[in-house]
Amino acid sequence: MNYRQLFLALILGILALALWLSPEFKQIAAGVAIFLFGMLSLENGFRQFTGGFLESVLRRTTDTIPKSLGFGIVSTAIMQSSSLVSVITISFLSAGLLPLITGIGIIFGANLGTTTGAWLFATIGMKMSLSAFALPMLVFGVVLNFQQPRAWKAFGAILAGLGFLFLGIDFMKAGFESYQSAVDLREYAMDGISGLLVYTGLGILATVVMQSSHATLALTLAGLATGQITYENALALAIGANIGTTVTALIGGLGANITGKRLAGAHLLFNAVTAVIALVLIEPLRWSVDALSALMSIADDDYTVKLAVFHTLFNCLGVAIMLPLISRMARALERWLPEREEEVAAQPRYLNQAAMDSPDSANAAVRREVWHLFDQAFVILAHGLHLHRENIRQSDDLEAMINNSRERIDIDIDLIYRQRVKRLYNAILDFISGRMTRESPANSTESLYRLQHAAAEMVEAIKHVKHLRKNLTIYMASDNATIRKEYNELRLRVAMVLRETHRFYEGRFEDASAAILELDEIAVRARVDRESMVGRVTKLLGAKRIDAAMATSLLNDSAYASETVDAILTGTRELLTAMDVEAARTTEELSVSDAGRAEVMP
Repeated sequence: MNYRQLFLALILGILALALWLSPEFKQIAAGVAIFLFGMLSLENGFRQFTGGFLESVLRRTTDTIPKSLGFGIVSTAIMQSSSLVSVITISFLSAGLLPLITGIGIIFGANLGTTTGAWLFATIGMKMSLSAFALPMLVFGVVLNFQQPRAWKAFGAILAGLGFLFLGIDFMKAGFESYQSAVDLREYAMDGISGLLVYTGLGILATVVMQSSHATLALTLAGLATGQITYENALALAIGANIGTTVTALIGGLGANITGKRLAGAHLLFNAVTAVIALVLIEPLRWSVDALSALMSIADDDYTVKLAVFHTLFNCLGVAIMLPLISRMARALERWLPEREEEVAAQPRYLNQAAMDSPDSANAAVRREVWHLFDQAFVILAHGLHLHRENIRQSDDLEAMINNSRERIDIDIDLIYRQRVKRLYNAILDFISGRMTRESPANSTESLYRLQHAAAEMVEAIKHVKHLRKNLTIYMASDNATIRKEYNELRLRVAMVLRETHRFYEGRFEDASAAILELDEIAVRARVDRESMVGRVTKLLGAKRIDAAMATSLLNDSAYASETVDAILTGTRELLTAMDVEAARTTEELSVSDAGRAEVMP
């Protein structure tokens, strides 16, 4: 048994003993457990709606900092889970769908949105018994959960989650009320700076253990409503809960790439600075809460609602102070957490656990990683043809450059393939396999299959170039000008396709349909070149300009060049169609119908 298991066994033993010795603690603990289970059910329900809707809303409504702030507020207020919003944001950031500054704006908004939970618990949960609402919600939630339509199941999980939340709050209140007759917890109240720091620490600890600032706030409000926790200590617990909630983002950031880690760092930095401000300005904030409460006609002794006011006030203060510094924060995080230079450019850049959390972010991450694989394959293909990538991309006269170049580039294709491509390809397959085990919309699944096929085609292209390279290395430097020219034509054929497909890598085509049509035209030109090869070789052999061995090699290598071109074009096409599956199906249907009409024409 390792230390972690031993520690867990010890904690469970202490918990079991406490539950056995104290019926009051048992009821409070049961309330916390039911509340947390409700949060889990609520998150699961909303996660089932994140397979397209939330992601599309996120992309459309976060192009400016005010919009990203608003998205964070509204989404957290609706889902009552800043953790879920943080995890989704990290997944989108890791997949490269959002810039860091936008992600920080969403995190700021999520912190404001989480204050709605305190208001809900303080104004409704602590003022009346929620069991009457909770039980019907549980009944209908469970019934809907057993239905087949995904939307019904998701709504059922949300309804059941709310029912468990309300039931958990009632259990916690009842447990604290029971403590009043058994023991007065106010005996453990602490005043002054020491009380502020100790209870802030307890708030952090409770939130870290329960992984929910909502649960800590609900527990605090229940103790405050029954008089078991003093108002001063409750304020410190609320500050601690705000710091503790960053743990979820930090855990999510551990499985993310460097961008996701930066966002987790921003979350921690924002909450820590906000907490320090609240601790330093605790007295002015209390006076402000009293003043606002008077304006809002909140009773002087209604401490639960005043705690909600305090929670909202110090979060708003934190946003007001940090929002003007958001650009500087983003730059500082990029400086503190720089991109690591890859010793061998083969480490996945976008595939990580955080990106797998939603269908849209997973697809975007795979798509970007396949482009990364294409970029690495480009180097191997170019060097396999004894060409430099920059020359292929930037040469004004590619044909003249190839005809005048006899430079031999030494490369171990097998070794470079294993280092740069195979590792990426394996990571892509593993990631797609992991995502396939989760529920996803049909379009998302088809998109992943297309991306997997695209990666496989680029691997095939490398294999074909490896075979082509054997004779190419010999004949590109031959004294026979004819065979040298023919092999340069093969190099040109592949290099032209590499150059054209690299335009898509650089994002010069925003419309996938237009890009696919462009690929079709390239494929037609390549097919014409391929079909003319046999006749040309026959003529050259008949004219004694090449010998039989050269002719055989040329025909075989022409086939390898054609297969390389086909693999590159097919892979690029699959990659582009994965961006919009519906548009791809329409384009493919039109292509098939056009081909059918061409066949019946006289």
